[in-house]
Amino acid sequence: MFGRRWLVRAGALGLAVGLLAASSPAAAKRSGPPHLSGCPVFPAGNVWNRRVDRLPVHPRSRALIRSIGRDQPLHPDFGSWAGYGIPWNEVDASTARSPVSFRWPDESDAGPYPIPADPRLEEGRDRHLLMLDRDACRLYELYAAELGPGGWQAGSGATWDLRSNKLRPRGWTSADAAGLPILPGLVRHEEVAAGRIRHALRFTAPRTRQAFIYPARHFASDLTHPDLPPMGLRVRLRSSVRIADYPRQARMLLRALKRYGMILADNGSSWYVTGAPDPRWDDDALHALHSIRGRDFEVVDSRRLRSRR
Repeated sequence: MFGRRWLVRAGALGLAVGLLAASSPAAAKRSGPPHLSGCPVFPAGNVWNRRVDRLPVHPRSRALIRSIGRDQPLHPDFGSWAGYGIPWNEVDASTARSPVSFRWPDESDAGPYPIPADPRLEEGRDRHLLMLDRDACRLYELYAAELGPGGWQAGSGATWDLRSNKLRPRGWTSADAAGLPILPGLVRHEEVAAGRIRHALRFTAPRTRQAFIYPARHFASDLTHPDLPPMGLRVRLRSSVRIADYPRQARMLLRALKRYGMILADNGSSWYVTGAPDPRWDDDALHALHSIRGRDFEVVDSRRLRSRR
């Protein structure tokens, strides 16, 4: 994406009780967390799994949306072609662990990493490599991964215990510019087929601020204008946007954007929402999402969403 992490280093009392309940950890816990390969994708009350449809609008919402692009379309950055989107790999205790040399070792988890013999790797220059260990319920992610003569190397890497709410150290990147995990924010076909996406999604914006807010831990910009979005910004689709007439696959995604929203995780094109490639995607249905524009979104005041450990 554009302007990667090496650019820098580094409600009101009157709200109804119902607004608090809808986004509370207790409400999320009742429905349970999303699961993948038999593992929870973070606890039910984790920030990725919390609904935001009843939280207040951020006071600077209009300006922030304008800076990302009011007239720019929502774009599904994934589809049926295996080379379009960010794939992931399921591994287990038997998968050989490989050492990885990092370009930014001081902000990377040392590993070793369970890299399959023939891993599914994101095409293009970001070359994300995601691995979920189903036995340990641990997530491993690499940015700019490449197998060279001396073994595996990458720009940066991070690991997560999927049963924990623990974040990266403050100021640390991950395999993503914002210091966030990637896999929990991907749109996956199996959850759309099941009829419900129960987590926030990952998206990009062309210009970001030299700042980050929870749950992000890192920024990737030298720009300071207050109308530019910080990493970790949470946006949602406005409740007034009519989605009933969209094709089913598109409708499932739009419903999730109303309930859970999406989190700004990297610099890139406006309103690009990330998913995993799958031959079962209906690309025509996904293209219908282009009729959704930036002005159909609003920024959430997400200060209530801190996860409990």
